[in-house]
Amino acid sequence: MPKVYLKTYGCQMNERDSEQVARDLVARGYELTLSESEADVVLLNTCSVRDMAEQKAIGKMGMLSRLRIGKPEMVFGFLGCMAQSRGAELVRDMGHVDLVVGTQKFHKVADYVEELVQRRKRMRESLMDDARFSIVDIEEETGSQETIRDHILKERQSSAFVSIMQGCNMHCTFCIVPSTRGAERSRGIAEIVSEVRELVQKGVREVTLLGQIVNLYGRHEFEKIEGKSPFVQLIEAVHSVDGIDRIRFTSPHPIGFRPDLVDCFGRLPKLMPHVHLPLQSGSDRLLKQMHRGYTAAKYLSLTEAIRRVRPDIALTTDVIVGFPGETDEDYALTRGLVEQVGFDNAFIFRYSQRKDTPAARFAEQVSEEIKEARNQDLLSVVDDLAKAKSEALVGHLVEVLCEGPSKTNIERLSGRTPGNKIVVMEGGTRHIGQIFNVKITRSTGFTLYGDPAVL
Repeated sequence: MPKVYLKTYGCQMNERDSEQVARDLVARGYELTLSESEADVVLLNTCSVRDMAEQKAIGKMGMLSRLRIGKPEMVFGFLGCMAQSRGAELVRDMGHVDLVVGTQKFHKVADYVEELVQRRKRMRESLMDDARFSIVDIEEETGSQETIRDHILKERQSSAFVSIMQGCNMHCTFCIVPSTRGAERSRGIAEIVSEVRELVQKGVREVTLLGQIVNLYGRHEFEKIEGKSPFVQLIEAVHSVDGIDRIRFTSPHPIGFRPDLVDCFGRLPKLMPHVHLPLQSGSDRLLKQMHRGYTAAKYLSLTEAIRRVRPDIALTTDVIVGFPGETDEDYALTRGLVEQVGFDNAFIFRYSQRKDTPAARFAEQVSEEIKEARNQDLLSVVDDLAKAKSEALVGHLVEVLCEGPSKTNIERLSGRTPGNKIVVMEGGTRHIGQIFNVKITRSTGFTLYGDPAVL
C-alpha cells in the first residue's frame, strides 16, 4: 500500500483542503504517514499570504529531494496557493517536483497522484527513465466550491471545519488571495447543512464555517430573506441541526458585519461568543490605501455593537505593521486602537510584498528593521491584553468542549471555551468529545489550566 506524507502550511482553509485530499487518497487505498522517509508520495499544501510561508515550503521540498536518491520512484508535489501562483516554474526550478495543483483542483489530486505512481511503476519495471514527466494544473474550474465536502475524521473527533465558499472579491492592496483563490463563489445552504448532518452522525459537536471572507457568503448567488443576509440564513440553518452544539466561523470582514449578523450573537445560543475580526491598521490613511472599506471609528463602533449584544464575547484580530508609507504616527494609531478595543489575542504580521499586488509597487516601503521593532512592540501590547483576559477567568467555571489529548502533554486533555481559549485539564478518555464545566486554576497568558467540575 503506497504511503503519502501530506504537510499543510497556512490557514484553516488550507487545512480543510488537505483533509479533502487525504480523504480522496485514503479512498484510493493510500495510507497516510507522518514519516517523510516512509513515504512514496510527498505533498506540500502551500500558502502565499507572506513570502516566508512560500520560502518555508520551497525549503522543505528542497530538503526532501534527498529522499529520491534511495527511492527514485517517489512522487513530489506542491498544492494550493503557491502552486496556483507559481505554476510550472516550480517544476522548472525544482527538478524533482512532479505535480503542481492549484486551488480549484484539489479534487483532482488523487487522480494525478495515481497517474504518476502508476507511470513510475511501469517505467521502473521497464527500466526506463521517467524523470521529466510532470503534471501541472492551475486552471479555473466552474463549481470547484462544491468539491471540498468530504471528511476524514480522527477517532472521537468532536469539531470539524466546513468550507462554505471559495475566493475573494475584495482586492485589498496587500493581498494575493484573489489571484490565488479566484472570485467569490458559494455553496448552497442545503448542501452545507447535509454535510453538517453527516458530521453529527460521526460524533462531531462543533463546526467552524470557513471562507476567505466568510460573512459575505452567498451575496452573489442568493437573496436576502426578511432582511437576513445569506450568511445569517446559513447560520440559522446550521443552528437547527440536532446534535450540533457549537457554531463558529472565520474569517469575516468588518464591512460584511451587518446588524443582522451582530444580532445573531444575542439570539442563537449555539453561535459561540468569539469573533476573529481582522483590523489590519488603526490609521484611516492606511486603511484607505489598503482598500479596506472602513475607518478606525467604524471598526471600533462595530466591536462596541457586538459587545452590547454579547458582553462576554472574545475578540481577536489580524494586524499588519510596516505597510508601505506607515509612519510613526500611523503605527501609534494602530497601537492605540488595539489597546482601546482590548483584544483577547491578535496575530501581528510584518508587511510582506507579494507579487502582482498594488502595495508591492507602492513607494515608501518600510525597512525590515522598523517592521520588526513595531512587530515586537505590538506583540508586547497583545501579550499583556491576552494575559489580563485569561487571568480574569482564574477561579471561575467555564464550559469546555474536550477535543482530546493536549498537544504539549499527552497525559492531559485539552479543550476550548466558548470564547475559543485553550484549556488543559486532567481527565480520562470518557471526557473526550464531551462538553462540561472546568474550574480554571491558573493561566499562562494564552493557555488556561483547570480541573473538570464533574469527573
